Amino acid sequence: MPAPVAIRRFVARVPVARCRDFSRRLRAWFARNRRDLPWRETRDPYRVLVAELMLQQTQVSRVVGFYGPFLDRFPTLESLAASPRRDVRRAWEGLGYYARARSLHALARTVVAEGSPATLPADLDALRALPGIGPYTAGAVASFAFERRASLVDTNVERVLRRVFAPRLVPKASRTHRLLWALADALLPRTGRAAWTHNQALMELGALVCTARVKHCARCPLRAICASAEG
Repeated sequence: MPAPVAIRRFVARVPVARCRDFSRRLRAWFARNRRDLPWRETRDPYRVLVAELMLQQTQVSRVVGFYGPFLDRFPTLESLAASPRRDVRRAWEGLGYYARARSLHALARTVVAEGSPATLPADLDALRALPGIGPYTAGAVASFAFERRASLVDTNVERVLRRVFAPRLVPKASRTHRLLWALADALLPRTGRAAWTHNQALMELGALVCTARVKHCARCPLRAICASAEG
């Protein structure tokens, strides 16, 4: 793992003006190219959490078919907590990775047991203390539900940041992951509302343009500032 000093030096090598240019280009592209996905139309923390857990290791097109029916069956944390685990698993049937459903059920019971009203916290540390929530999911809920200035780094985001700013970093290495988390923090725009768009756009770009198999550099909004751009 890199030392804190090494992390600060890594981030400091990226000029503030380039950070702002990166986010502006990204958000402008997203405004024109965003997909209409149901979880982007809500700021309800529970609904955001359900979407984020479903999207882990699962294609967006598949999640779209499960998201609405699951929320119809369990519209609130209270209704989920009050249901037997077997019913939750049955509603999750077909998505796979059933540990996600078990964690969601355990989280609902934890939150409901803590008192009324049963709602998810906005604080990152409090979110991470809940069952099944790691750094990425905590950042996603804080950003997408509460519009906090919170970074989130999944596989798509890490790939985009590495290609644009540090192509020499070794993919999937723990050192790389930690450095890029710090860079993601530095790239966040000043307001939580702008950070919502920034984070959504960053994930969208990694899913649609800067993909693992093909770099579609010719139609990438970051091409002019990307260290890995081709053509």
